[in-house]
Amino acid sequence: MTPPSVGTHEVLNQSPPFEDIDLFAVDRPLADAVAANGGASAQRELAEFGQHWGSAAMAERGRVANENTPKLRTFDSRGNRRDEVEFHPAYHELMARSAHAGVHNSTWNAEGRPAGGAAEVVRAAKFYMAAQVETGHLCPVTMTRASVAALAAQPDLLAKAMLVIATRAYDPAFAPWWTKRGMTLGMGMTEKQGGTDVRTNQTRAIRDGDAYRITGHKWFMSAPMCDAFLVLAQADEGLSCFFMPRFKPDGSVNAIQFQRLKDKLGNRSNASSEVEFVGAYAERVGDEGKGIRTIIQMVQLTRQDCAIASAGLMRSGLAHALHHARHRSVFQKHLADQPLMQAVLSDMALHVEASIALVMRLCRSFDRAPDDASEAAYMRLLTPAIKYWVCKSAPGFLYEAMECLGGNGYVEEGILARHYRESPVNAIWEGSGNVMCLDVLRALSREAEAAAGVLQSLAVETKGLSGAGDAVTFIAKAFRRPDGERVARLAVEKLALLAAAAALNKVSPHHAELFTRTRLAQTHASMYGAVDLAGADIKALLERALP
Repeated sequence: MTPPSVGTHEVLNQSPPFEDIDLFAVDRPLADAVAANGGASAQRELAEFGQHWGSAAMAERGRVANENTPKLRTFDSRGNRRDEVEFHPAYHELMARSAHAGVHNSTWNAEGRPAGGAAEVVRAAKFYMAAQVETGHLCPVTMTRASVAALAAQPDLLAKAMLVIATRAYDPAFAPWWTKRGMTLGMGMTEKQGGTDVRTNQTRAIRDGDAYRITGHKWFMSAPMCDAFLVLAQADEGLSCFFMPRFKPDGSVNAIQFQRLKDKLGNRSNASSEVEFVGAYAERVGDEGKGIRTIIQMVQLTRQDCAIASAGLMRSGLAHALHHARHRSVFQKHLADQPLMQAVLSDMALHVEASIALVMRLCRSFDRAPDDASEAAYMRLLTPAIKYWVCKSAPGFLYEAMECLGGNGYVEEGILARHYRESPVNAIWEGSGNVMCLDVLRALSREAEAAAGVLQSLAVETKGLSGAGDAVTFIAKAFRRPDGERVARLAVEKLALLAAAAALNKVSPHHAELFTRTRLAQTHASMYGAVDLAGADIKALLERALP
């Protein structure tokens, strides 16, 4: 006798996929922050970007690019040294879509000068949305964009390179950069013995006519698939910056020998490498002995992007958590209607709202810095502070988002496990937390009057908000202390929180008060949701986060 069929795998009480959405339209805090910082006219452009990147097809490309990691092909079939990095087609599609939208070059004009207007703000909104889908491919995107700032120290080289950088084409061919439709650039600074202390670099550059031959080793060189790299090496006059292409001027492969690709915690779709230079051809960028001054122009922009990407990762974590909570029922009620879950989600929403307001305000300062001394001072002082706070808060935030989904958040079929593994790198890349704090102290010591002006402006912009006045006093005293380095982390975090409150006050004053009440007037609990948001319209806050 045949037993009756029993359906044991009927799918019930599961949230549908969070895809085929407009990442811009469902994010009112982003739209408001863009508008508040000069980008209102780009709404249609950003909506088109958000619709494409929010599609199921792009989500699938992000998944596949991370599951099929890059492979190093050191030699060809005949034994010739090639040092190529091979990627899955999904990765190339992500790169092509970012290039088509100008994420790698839209902040520059065709000559390599700042594009002006709200170019930084609009481009940042795209970067923020792309980070929610697949963050790894954004490494070469951000370095290509940022390299233009360093190449400005060598105008003749910049003029030639911009002919290829300025296109909105992505060309993955392994070929000389000057023959291609589009190009990407990477960076190599870190060596085994020095890490952050690049002045101890041992890689040597020997002049060879108008060019140089570089011999040495880099412990981390990001994006080894790029067409050229900006690297630091010791020349006769000291540490200098060089442009090192994959191919020499005669069209032969340059002596850039990749030893291995790094096996990283996250950032799996992107390749990072150890590399040896064996008399590699390079051209100098800027003056000999001025390498740090030259490349720091690039680093300032990559730090900005670290903060934008971390904010995007947190936004995605919040959106997935909210989406799941609105569909998942527990104890006869949707999770989103449970008071404890509401406390968690609303506190997380407040953090993301402040974070996106802050990074967009930072991007406005990048837009205006060339013509406004006060904005230039804001940019110099607050870029490291904002990177510190936003990037270091992301891993804990994304853990909380994972927990909102329970076991579903912990498995690799969903995106949150990938986001969680991705999140620590932005706090490490381009200067760890302590380095960011030291950079804030350096800006204060070198430009004390300008920094004091920034703090005074923040005081005015946060006047009347809970705890803001006391925060201003604490920051000023902490940075004047002879042992200021001992309390630098606390002071820098307070500075970032104050700047976030000021930025949010321009976008949503009610939420700025909630933010300062729970972050400045009192110490924020170590767990999200362990705050009292009495008097807050929780429903409205969550509707702003995700309609």
